[in-house]
Amino acid sequence: MKVAIYGAGSLGTVLGAYLEKGGLSADLISRNSAHIAALKKNGAHITGKADFCIPVSAFLPSEMACDYDVIILMTKSIGQKETVEFLSGKLKPDGIICTCQNGLPEAGIAGIIGEERTYGCIIGWGASYIAPGIAELTSGEETFTFTIGRFPSGSDESLYLLKSIFSLMGQVDISDDFQGARWSKLLINASFSAVSAITGLTFGGVSSSFRARHIVQLIMKECVDTTHEKGISFAPMQGKNIEILADYKSPAKKFFCYAIIPIAMRRHRKLRSSMLQDIEKGKTTEIDAIDGALLREAESAGIPVPVTEKAIEIVHRIERGELKPAVSNLELFRN
Repeated sequence: MKVAIYGAGSLGTVLGAYLEKGGLSADLISRNSAHIAALKKNGAHITGKADFCIPVSAFLPSEMACDYDVIILMTKSIGQKETVEFLSGKLKPDGIICTCQNGLPEAGIAGIIGEERTYGCIIGWGASYIAPGIAELTSGEETFTFTIGRFPSGSDESLYLLKSIFSLMGQVDISDDFQGARWSKLLINASFSAVSAITGLTFGGVSSSFRARHIVQLIMKECVDTTHEKGISFAPMQGKNIEILADYKSPAKKFFCYAIIPIAMRRHRKLRSSMLQDIEKGKTTEIDAIDGALLREAESAGIPVPVTEKAIEIVHRIERGELKPAVSNLELFRN
């Protein structure tokens, strides 16, 4: 079986290292030439909640082989169409792509390679890129969860193949409601990741800041209102009912939801959102693929989402260099 992890940054490097430890050598593919050179020379060095170094197979896209059975897609959603068109030529005729991207990415991939070859995975843990060849695991082993799903025309055989791969690192759940699982992850990313990028805070810092937590709560509520209007139910995340955290109809329930946010996020308090990491590297963020996906779905449902819109606007201003990540940016939500 030939497996590739395409977009082996922080998460992909950690995943590849754990698969190697479990006995499966997956090809780690990245456009970051310095990272690939370090992986080839020294192996993958995982720090943080774990500490080990292990040899891995690493390649630039131009060095990538063909005839893969599985490609695990871990790039940013930016330029997805071009990426998937490139990868379609690297798959076996019955090979599959499993996307771990943020937002709601499966439909775009299925439009290129077909629904029967498109699968999704939601990752429950976090990591940060430290230096070439080095990734920091920012979540403990208790968060090592993967939720996988398919389009209706996908096969059980491919699902169980994916389960056997991800099980080498952690717990894998095959979701009968993958759309609901996607929306549960979108709720967290659209709120916490965006506010982390706006403020420069970790998830723990966001939870501890009364004003930042309030903005997170408002974005969560906009996501809940959108799903209710579209008839979508949230799937549990790591065994927890995410809607309890985010939905309220009375002041008492609103206060309860606000109060439990730091408790619910305690395992991820050291996590720095990928949007914030992109800003620090001078890269374009995934705000349009994450909060933008929520905005587009809300507009189609006729649900106003002014806080989400403002978050998108602020992150774009930071990308353009008009602002820097800072807690003071939260004052812009008053306008």
